[in-house]
Amino acid sequence: SELNQFLGKAALATYAGGGGETKSQRLGFRELEFVEGDWQYRDSYVGFFRSWGQEVVWHSDKPFWNQIYGGGMSDEHLGDEKFALETFTFLKKALSASEKKEEFQPRGPNNFKDDDWEYVCEWEGDITNFLGDEKILLNGKIVFTHDFMGGLILSRKR
Repeated sequence: SELNQFLGKAALATYAGGGGETKSQRLGFRELEFVEGDWQYRDSYVGFFRSWGQEVVWHSDKPFWNQIYGGGMSDEHLGDEKFALETFTFLKKALSASEKKEEFQPRGPNNFKDDDWEYVCEWEGDITNFLGDEKILLNGKIVFTHDFMGGLILSRKR
């Protein structure tokens, strides 16, 4: 539950909440970071119309949890920067629409609607091991998708 509460805070303090970027550790990537006590979160992603990213949580300076995600705009909207920015604005709204700190949500809520926009997220598993996808629809038509997977990192003792 401590990890889940931290993930909820981190999500709202970074991309979903419009948090500022930090110095990237990877060439060409954009990165966002949130630190609280012994917990550290970093979201590192690359791309725009199609993107791939990784979220990592460290506890006491040890990798603890990971999520990878990727996908993007539907083919018909590739190259339409104005529409993509509108879609990402809605995505941020959806990702911050629910109480992530109380119940594990790898991305956003199962369903969120705002006027003609709809966000749908489905996954299997729990915070320790999960797999899923998210979609954004406008007037019932899919305009954006992401696949994601992740879980705990269990390292050997040295």
